[in-house]
Amino acid sequence: MLTELQRFSAKRVIIISAPNGARRTTADHPAIPVTPEQLADTAAELVDQQVSVLHLHVRDKNQRHSLDVDLYRAAISAIRSRVGEQLIIQATTEAVGIYQPGQQMEAIRELRPEAVSLSLGELCPDEAAEDSAAKFFHWLVQENIWPQYILYSPGELRRFDELRKNGVFAQDHPLCLFVLGRYADQVEGVRSDLDAFLAAVDCTAFPWGVCCFGGKENDVMIAATGLGGHVRIGFENNLWMPDGRQAKNNAELIAQYLESGKGLDRKPASTDEVREAFDLS
Repeated sequence: MLTELQRFSAKRVIIISAPNGARRTTADHPAIPVTPEQLADTAAELVDQQVSVLHLHVRDKNQRHSLDVDLYRAAISAIRSRVGEQLIIQATTEAVGIYQPGQQMEAIRELRPEAVSLSLGELCPDEAAEDSAAKFFHWLVQENIWPQYILYSPGELRRFDELRKNGVFAQDHPLCLFVLGRYADQVEGVRSDLDAFLAAVDCTAFPWGVCCFGGKENDVMIAATGLGGHVRIGFENNLWMPDGRQAKNNAELIAQYLESGKGLDRKPASTDEVREAFDLS
């Protein structure tokens, strides 16, 4: 028997936008949003493209990655003022070599966002870290903060599935994201990377999504959609359109995905549908 989430994912695809990330700046592309006002402008454009989740990074005055709670609050306030509740705002805990797990978790405990993105390898790198990580993951569920677990290899996915079965996430069907390619090593993701993840475990047991570094992003997103996955698209991972030209903004990448996916059975999930499916009330 299909679970409610399986029925949801059979009909709907969650479009997550990652418009800035931790590393690229306006020197890389002038349309990368780094201020609260720029993030609010981007959010309004993304709502028009049927995005339901905004994966949010904030920057300091020098455009450097930060987990500062006040910077987060300023960005979230600007976005909410512009688009209201039309987007689920997903804070990141990405370390970028700056933050330790305790600092990452404390930032989220103070911020209490609607949703949060968590690198399993950063917050729970080994067996010794499992108890403290599990307490945090359970706290997220108790506080109705929607977690997404970021996985960088099929090996991490196998570990994720073992931890899931052992109750570490306090959820039977936690959402995860497969990362294809690498920013730091300039490795572009390809379709075979997705196939390797899907071959690692039974991925029908939980909802999963994909992001892809480099110019194959759109092709991989369409493949993932056809296979039942959700998608994360944006300048954090890719600046390029399928025809090789640079995208003018994040919304253009989403528009290309929507155009390419017109023939697929699954349709973009509305924000209300995502909140209902994942019980975000």
